[in-house]
Amino acid sequence: MFSDKEVNLYLPWFPLKNLDEAKSFYQERYASIYQKEQGYAYAICLKKEYWHQGIVSEAVKSIIQQAQKEGLNYLTATHDIKNIHSGHVMKKAGMHYCYSYKEHWMPKNIPVIFRMYQINLDGKKRIYQKYWNQYEHFIEENI
Repeated sequence: MFSDKEVNLYLPWFPLKNLDEAKSFYQERYASIYQKEQGYAYAICLKKEYWHQGIVSEAVKSIIQQAQKEGLNYLTATHDIKNIHSGHVMKKAGMHYCYSYKEHWMPKNIPVIFRMYQINLDGKKRIYQKYWNQYEHFIEENI
C-alpha cells in the first residue's frame, strides 16, 4: 500500500521503495500506537481493482461499531479535499462534516486543505477542536 504512487497521492509521505523502508516507516509511525491501551491503526491492503466496491465503507462501519462497544465518545476522520471518495466513505458511515483546515505537509512540502468529519457516539454535541485551533480553518457550504 505505501509503495503505490497512486495510493500515496493523498498521503504526506513519499512511496516506500523497499522492505527496509517499510520496516523503518512502521517503527516510526505505528509501533508506539500498539503500545497504548486504546490505540488503533488500520490498513486495508487489497489490489487496486478492488477500489470503489464499498469495502472501505464496510470496514469503517465495523470500526465505528468497535468504538461504540469500547465506550469511545466520538471518532474523527479527515481527508484531502481532492480525495472526494474518502469524503463519501465518511458520509456513508454517518460522519458529519465539521470544518476544513489548511496544513503544510512534510516531507512533500505541499499545502493541503483537509475536511474534518466527526461522529459522536455518546449522543453529546461536540466538535473536535484540535485542527480548528492549530491551523487556518474555515467552513465550506454545501458539503
